[in-house]
Amino acid sequence: MKAGIIGLPSVGKTTIFNVLTHGQAAAGPAAGRRAEPNVGIVKVPDARLDFLSSKFNPEKTTYATVEFVDVQGLVRGKGQDMALAPVRTVDALVHVVRVFQDDSVPHSEGAIDSERDKRNLDYELMLADIASIEKRMDRLEKDLKKIKNAALEKEFAYLQRAKAWLESEKPLREMEVSDDERKLVKGFAFLSEKPMIYVENIGEDQLDRLRHPDAHPALRPNTKKTNICGKLEAEMSELPTEELKTFLSDYCLTESGAERLIRTTYKLLGLISFFTVGEEECRAWTITRGTNAQNAAGVIHTDLADHFIRAEVFHYEDFVKFGTMQALKEKGLLRLEGKDYPVKDGDIMTIRHSG
Repeated sequence: MKAGIIGLPSVGKTTIFNVLTHGQAAAGPAAGRRAEPNVGIVKVPDARLDFLSSKFNPEKTTYATVEFVDVQGLVRGKGQDMALAPVRTVDALVHVVRVFQDDSVPHSEGAIDSERDKRNLDYELMLADIASIEKRMDRLEKDLKKIKNAALEKEFAYLQRAKAWLESEKPLREMEVSDDERKLVKGFAFLSEKPMIYVENIGEDQLDRLRHPDAHPALRPNTKKTNICGKLEAEMSELPTEELKTFLSDYCLTESGAERLIRTTYKLLGLISFFTVGEEECRAWTITRGTNAQNAAGVIHTDLADHFIRAEVFHYEDFVKFGTMQALKEKGLLRLEGKDYPVKDGDIMTIRHSG
């Protein structure tokens, strides 16, 4: 999974990238107007995988990962094509919005106003999409004058609808799209179509927001929100595990901002994890909720999907409760499932295959 971090200048965007990735990317004025994005891979924490690893004692434990791409601060009203190019291929956008007050770091828009900043950056994404659509429509019009083509006509009709939607100042993530339409325009990688997580970067005097995460206005379709105190998280990221737990409990928190953001991303994208276990490796695999057993096997290796016979399945919660594979068999909780079985979050699978 891949997520792009975007935001206006001086909002703490790269500080949060460093917190997530344990990186050392230059932030603030020290970063200058860098052209290349910061890229980092983050391990997805999972207590279930930790437990399975402690029971199976494998040679290797492999966590799911998220790749974060942090682009330069976006200046409103300027051409954003170059700056936004690296996030066109991501699965979701993470918009870091400044909420903290700091007189020594002026906000590019003057006063702090998170709702204004969310709206303004969404406009930038929508303008970039309109430009892409108009360019493609010009080409399609020329082609359709030369030859009648049903697929091109469908594409043109969709682009007309998308353009009108954007011109009504609504992002494409809020527009209903059929599966056929989505396939038609998949290659365009529209920016305002991507699911959005708003990360409100709060100050140390605003930590009550972490304890009351649901105290916010209703969210728009295909968006989520979380709060992170970048300054506090930067201090926390340098602590050993045991000290971190104490630090979190002192603030009445149960998880770090990084864990909260990853959990929010999974929820927004409808992602779940299943596991494979054994003496060689215990591993978490990420799939979309509703994925069937054969396609889940293909995530492990394409050959497993091609030669799929059955999946041997038991659930993490049952394993915790009964403790051994033998006990699961006796209780009828170790099952054989066919290719159409919808894999559930926390399933532990062994794929039986031919060849």
